[in-house]
Amino acid sequence: MKILHIDSATTGPNSVSRELTKAIVDHFTAKNPGAEVSVLDLESNPLPHLTNVTTGAIRMPAEAHTPEMAAAFPAERAVLDQFLASDVVVIGAPMYNFTIPSSLKAWLDRLGVPGVTFSYSEAGPQGLAGGRRVIVASSRGGEYGFDGPMEHQETYLRDMFGFIGVDNVEFIRADKIGYGPEVRAASIAAAKEEIAKL
Repeated sequence: MKILHIDSATTGPNSVSRELTKAIVDHFTAKNPGAEVSVLDLESNPLPHLTNVTTGAIRMPAEAHTPEMAAAFPAERAVLDQFLASDVVVIGAPMYNFTIPSSLKAWLDRLGVPGVTFSYSEAGPQGLAGGRRVIVASSRGGEYGFDGPMEHQETYLRDMFGFIGVDNVEFIRADKIGYGPEVRAASIAAAKEEIAKL
């Protein structure tokens, strides 16, 4: 089993999503002692936002690359290949201003590659990157439910992964983190109970 462990929170040791991703990865490695774990920390090693060069590098055929695109291609494609090589992807996704951190969006932007992770036909889009399990450690200061009027975090992740063919996206959620120490502790404990059931 290959596990990709991704964190995006910028709150360091106070991060709830980081605590939960660690618990999820620990859970899977305990059940699968031979598992290989790759770690991608988007706070300490952020990916730059896409540019004309990097967009062309990952989306255009090699024969259409400029020299700059050709030079950028290996590093850009390595991000996608790391995802495609994983059996389980564990993502720490705190809610920042009603959506995901921009660093996580920059990573996701490298997954949507026509002809590789999705294709279009007369029948509409078809996802090509299925066959892996995605588990999202979701943390929120308030309580937003799923698909509510101010919720653009979990729904975005579900839709993005669904578009590229990953229909097995699970959410471990810790809500109301900003409601005080007791509520925070209870929410984390409840999330860890859900992790134990994975």
